[in-house]
Amino acid sequence: MVLTCFLLCLQVFPTYHIYPPTAPHVAYMQPKANAPSFFMADELRQELINRHLITMAQIDHSENPDVPSELDSYHSLFPLEPLPPPNRLQKTSNFSYITSCYKAVNTKDDLPYCLRRIQGFRLVNTKCMMLVDMWKKIQHSNAVTLREVFTTKAFGDHSLVFSYDFHAGAETMFSRHFNDPTADSFFTKRKWGQHEPPPPRQHAGLLPESLIWAYIVQLSSALRTIHTAGLACRVMDPSKILITGKTRLRVNCVGVFDVLTFDNSQTNHLALMPQYQQADLISLGKVVLALACNSLAGIQRENLQKAMELVSINYSSDLKNLILYLLTDQSRMRSVNDIMPMIGARFYTQLDASQMRNDVIEEDLAKEVQNGRLFRLLAKLGTINERPEFQKDPTWSETGDRYLLKLFRDHLFHQVTEAGTPWVDLSHIVACLNKLDAGVPEKVSLVSRDEKSVLVVTYSDLKRCFESTFQELLAAANGSL
Repeated sequence: MVLTCFLLCLQVFPTYHIYPPTAPHVAYMQPKANAPSFFMADELRQELINRHLITMAQIDHSENPDVPSELDSYHSLFPLEPLPPPNRLQKTSNFSYITSCYKAVNTKDDLPYCLRRIQGFRLVNTKCMMLVDMWKKIQHSNAVTLREVFTTKAFGDHSLVFSYDFHAGAETMFSRHFNDPTADSFFTKRKWGQHEPPPPRQHAGLLPESLIWAYIVQLSSALRTIHTAGLACRVMDPSKILITGKTRLRVNCVGVFDVLTFDNSQTNHLALMPQYQQADLISLGKVVLALACNSLAGIQRENLQKAMELVSINYSSDLKNLILYLLTDQSRMRSVNDIMPMIGARFYTQLDASQMRNDVIEEDLAKEVQNGRLFRLLAKLGTINERPEFQKDPTWSETGDRYLLKLFRDHLFHQVTEAGTPWVDLSHIVACLNKLDAGVPEKVSLVSRDEKSVLVVTYSDLKRCFESTFQELLAAANGSL
């Protein structure tokens, strides 16, 4: 506060918006020397555009009559997974029920959600909603939040629907890392012996160890929050772990097993949670081992010895010890907190990478933060310039203040060089718009199209003309005139 007052007293601020260069701590971490200077990186822009496209995707109901137009309080259903033909419906290996997944918009808040449908399940007791309410309270950056559970007959049967937050563009860990059938065959046919020199990790088709530790930190963090709340994940499986961006993980489909396997005969419905939590740790160990082998074949019982040999050759002893601890039966009850010392300083590496990523995204945001304001200026200017008629006056846009704004529009966009070729300079356009918005006392020369007259005005004069003219249009639009 003292520094701000000191700077205000010195009047060191510019009188209109200008754009500073990239902050040095971000500029020197950028791997690409040709990164755009005035706009966000193309990679981030494309990722955001893809997310927007997926969020706005709609289905042609004439070609998909089996998808209802409305489902409880949701509408605009869009399948997120391929819909199998009716004669080929197969139960999933995870839930033992036929499932399907849709994006839908809630009529209550107009927000998109992910709906997981369990086909042919009849909910006979609502006491399980106690567990659903517990899941609703779980808010974690590495878990997909469960919003509600309801039953429906919209599909022509008794279905149970789980509503989750929708993360556009997410893909499962299975599709990202385990969708290559050649990887499993490579793993089962490959022989790792002590007499052979260990192959370089990149040539063996294995994942970087830093990536595996990044996944471990995120998954263990999600388990820690879930277990602390007295619940168990029960879906720690590559097909139920979502990846957004490059390395961001979220555990999906939480709470499904708690409803599907709910036993009404038990008096304490949380009695089995410690047992399920122990199973979560074993499942986490299998996921880590599969990632280390880059193959789901590595977690099969007959391949465990070969898989651990591969881990010993290509990765650190810390990763090997963590996998052994998670997969080995212990005489005592284990906790996810037990693996924190094994993660050790790698947690700080993950935290540092996350903060550096945040710095880069903030810098990209800073490049775009003024775009909305400039667009509003151009939109207002466009409603004034070249208007054919206003209040039955066909010359309205060519007289008075409107004529000055027309010449200013030419000054912005229609200047030419000495050779008569168009002079296109984005920085000139942005600077002039910022000066107009601020109403600076700087003078500008506006030349008529026939070059017979030159009007010298200040940006403050132009701003007054601009605001009064637009207010006149607004008053007419609202019926005040």
